[in-house]
Amino acid sequence: MLRAESIPRTRIYMHRPHRIPPSSIHRRLLRTLAAALIVIPTGIEAQQGPLDGLAAYVEQGMRDWNVPGLALAVVKDDSVVFARGFGTRTLGRDEPVDEHTSFAIASTTKAFTAMALAMLVDEGKVHWDDPVSMHVPAFQLADPGLSGQLTVRDLLTHRTGLPNSDFLWYASGSSTDEILRRMRFLRPFATPRSRYQYNNNAYMVAGQVVQSASGMPWSEFVRTRILQPLGMRETLTGFVGLDARGNVATPHLEVDGAVRPIPYLSFDNIGPAGSMNSSVSDVARWIRFQLAGGEWGGERLVSVAQHREMLAPQFVIPQALYYPAARLADPSFTAYGLGWFMQDYRGRKLAMHTGSIDGMTALVALVPEERLGLVVFINLDHAELRHALMYRIIDGYLGGPARDWSAELRPLYQGMEERFRAATRESESRRVRGTRPSLPLSAYAGTYADPDSLAGDVEVRMENGRLAARVAGGAITGQMEHWHYDVFRVRWSQVSMGTSFITFTIDPEGRVAWARAEGREFSRVPQASPVATQ
Repeated sequence: MLRAESIPRTRIYMHRPHRIPPSSIHRRLLRTLAAALIVIPTGIEAQQGPLDGLAAYVEQGMRDWNVPGLALAVVKDDSVVFARGFGTRTLGRDEPVDEHTSFAIASTTKAFTAMALAMLVDEGKVHWDDPVSMHVPAFQLADPGLSGQLTVRDLLTHRTGLPNSDFLWYASGSSTDEILRRMRFLRPFATPRSRYQYNNNAYMVAGQVVQSASGMPWSEFVRTRILQPLGMRETLTGFVGLDARGNVATPHLEVDGAVRPIPYLSFDNIGPAGSMNSSVSDVARWIRFQLAGGEWGGERLVSVAQHREMLAPQFVIPQALYYPAARLADPSFTAYGLGWFMQDYRGRKLAMHTGSIDGMTALVALVPEERLGLVVFINLDHAELRHALMYRIIDGYLGGPARDWSAELRPLYQGMEERFRAATRESESRRVRGTRPSLPLSAYAGTYADPDSLAGDVEVRMENGRLAARVAGGAITGQMEHWHYDVFRVRWSQVSMGTSFITFTIDPEGRVAWARAEGREFSRVPQASPVATQ
């Protein structure tokens, strides 16, 4: 278990050796040696200047936002000027977070996927505007013409015209290949390049492009071409191997007004969109590499042209669909690059991306003109303290009047939460009391299949005299309670899934024919008798 100590220690990481021509041996040797001796002190904390009072600000913010644990690193002019952890890895335990604690980095993984493709563009193996089907023939949509229109650039900029379809991967038990197969049943909601719609599955497909063009899986390409050269030894491309590490943050979720630990889930089936795990110490290296324009230790890993392309606005995002926190920053533009959200802030270009996955929150930001970057990891679901810290740190370097971003953002997000709670109360008020199901409970038991082959099956069972639902091949279960008429509410065992409603339709012969859940219709599969357990 690695922990920060009162007296900073140093670690020396060896850079990956390169073969060099004899004619340039002396010049290249000096650069290689400079890269080899990368000294990383632990527990770095600036005591004055732009970051003056930052640690106290973080600690107060954690109290205000009920955050169990947080790690933060700041890079300025190719130096890590702040790197430390706060709070605990697991609520109720003496497990201090430090700068080497592993967190899920969630959707900040997308920038690594874009970088992998940029490297392949440099090699001429991929072009940004290649049709996706050129590299991944299995990528087929309901409209064959649309399959041929979508490009690699479209995948990375959320402009495919395909709907949000996280149900294909989240808690589905489906493999990457199965998700890819099911995407052919998606019905576009817009023509390509006409509307913005964030889409995790598109990045999964982008990872398939990496595999096709390079001959190695996305995870191996990222590990060998990015993580190893940068010396990111604390970073995993997925969840395999995470349990062997002792210094790992536990996810937390607010349930019924109280923050509590929840299980760490694997999302490796959607890997290129958000499966990576890392520490702020490691991601500080990634930030230094980005701020250096794609160079590391004197070696160029990606061309200047492709690095600029990644950080260039590619598709405009309406501000109504952008981060709520940006309303207080008043940007002139909001857009998406290649793996990065883009906006301006106080006259500078800001490239950033958040990550949000069950019980974990992340944010990585770059201000290239100032050679400034930062990373925030939090072990609490959708902890928007991350935005407050980003703007607070940038303001510290740009100067000007101090602004309490945490205090300003809390009412914004509390208002959003209150509107959600009000909608829940309104739903409760429409419940018709005193009604009964049309049929005995056992009549609702059975398997219900999605006719479009998208969402998989929903199994309804009788368990100890009550109905229970099972999805994802039985991996996710939920207890069903009668709501009114033929509507039941499901409380899922995976607490992050909250509750859902299932509405059953009775046919003219008095039998259950359909079930509607999450906006989708499921037809009942004929069977000899209902499944029951004692």
